[in-house]
Amino acid sequence: MSHTKSLQQIFAELPHPFTKTDVPDIQITGISIDSRAVKPGHLFVAMKGGSVDGHDYIQKAIESGAVAVVGEVGRIANPTYPYIGLENTRQALTWIAGAFHDGPGRKLRVIGVTGTDGKTTTTNLIYKILLAANIKAGMISTVNAVIGDEVLDTGFHVTTPDAHDVQRYLAKMVDAGLTHVVLETTSHGWSQHRVDACEFDVGVVTNITHEHMNEHGNYENYRAAKARLFTSLEITKGKPQGNPRLGVINRDDAKSFDFLNDFIRRTAALVKVNKINYGLGEDANVRATNIEYSPSGIHFIVQSKDFQVDVTSKLVGAYNVSNCLAALTAAVYGLGIKPEVAAQGIASLEGIPGRMERIDMGQDFTAIVDFAHTPNALKSALEAARTMTTGRVICAFGSAGLRDKEKRRMMAETSAELADLTILTAEDPRTESLDGILEEMAAGASSKGGREGETFWRVADRGEAIRFALKLARPGDIVLSCGKGHEQSMCFGEREHLWDDRIAMRAALSEYLGIEGVKMPYLPTQDTNESEWLTWK
Repeated sequence: MSHTKSLQQIFAELPHPFTKTDVPDIQITGISIDSRAVKPGHLFVAMKGGSVDGHDYIQKAIESGAVAVVGEVGRIANPTYPYIGLENTRQALTWIAGAFHDGPGRKLRVIGVTGTDGKTTTTNLIYKILLAANIKAGMISTVNAVIGDEVLDTGFHVTTPDAHDVQRYLAKMVDAGLTHVVLETTSHGWSQHRVDACEFDVGVVTNITHEHMNEHGNYENYRAAKARLFTSLEITKGKPQGNPRLGVINRDDAKSFDFLNDFIRRTAALVKVNKINYGLGEDANVRATNIEYSPSGIHFIVQSKDFQVDVTSKLVGAYNVSNCLAALTAAVYGLGIKPEVAAQGIASLEGIPGRMERIDMGQDFTAIVDFAHTPNALKSALEAARTMTTGRVICAFGSAGLRDKEKRRMMAETSAELADLTILTAEDPRTESLDGILEEMAAGASSKGGREGETFWRVADRGEAIRFALKLARPGDIVLSCGKGHEQSMCFGEREHLWDDRIAMRAALSEYLGIEGVKMPYLPTQDTNESEWLTWK
């Protein structure tokens, strides 16, 4: 459905400091931040990025039909087109998009989920609980956006969609008659102001562990980015359906719990933000007891001062007990859903793409693809694997280039300690030396007693690494390929190559079993040396 709105009206609705009075009365038909996506009638918002500056593409946007431009103050001298100068166009974008779409967040009950690990799973669990409660709900995750029967891909690499896309998805949900949305938010999303205008009602933080130090500079900045979800609860405007303003915190994540508890206390001076915690310990408000693990899932009892309910999930591992607790706590205390209904929703979730996803082609061992790409997530995946077998755990994974370098060593140390056999391989090396990354990881494995050629190996080509892991497997073992999960590409040099770990695992298994199957996806490590692909554009 086409939508137009006056630029003057949009700016009249923006909060301080973005409200402006000298805005022309121009009707716009959409918002673009990429000049290649501009269509006639669009507003082009120019933002300065890490390697690209949108201001350099303004003329191209005008030639493509943009009727006005929002850019930084003083960047364009004597423009021949309507130009609105702002101090921070990136921060303004979310509010501009929200106003263009008539504030869709104000018409929905919005549940936000953030954290280092477990965001996507917890988001999906809450979504399933809402459906079990017969609530018309949508979901925006780093995997996809679900709007009724429509499923939209949200990108190759995991991150929160851009601000104008988020608001467009929310508007589509309002138009579809939905009343609730679960929105997964990343630290990048918060630091880049992509979700500021979403009007959150309930905020869930799963955990805050080591990740994205390259983006945020240090751990304190990273925690503060995550904590902005709770700040947003405070500024949510009043809604006819009410404002729960509930912060849900993981009690077992001790350092982050203390930080977030204090953060809420310090920042909730104007409007009270309620808080509740969950965990496995006795001091948690909502806790899990009598936990039973099996290869087919988990079973436990959830207790609080208000209720007790049995929960069964097809998900595996202790970390998914925590994710289930987070979802149930948010649903019961934030949305008023009955505990029994929440348990039904949890039980209905079959699994998450690329999260401990089994690939079974008749082999006599278990093959699993998982997204674990942080030290904590890898630890959780390996511990979960231990609950699923009495055999050996064999793990293949890498660590990304141009990203947090410290976790390369940490992940290799984790695998050396918790897996029986480790294969170090490629994971988005980008323009860094893959050999150099593997050297750093090998040093980490060795520091924890790993013996190269006996308990760990370096296999640069990821497809070959998965093949090698399968050759090592004995009946009853578990082979884990970690780090890529649901993602659909891998970056070498500056080029993205189509890659899916699940397809790669199926290809390797079909070769291993001598049966027909899919072909192993191509990566440049298959037939070129590193010096060649590093120079590719």
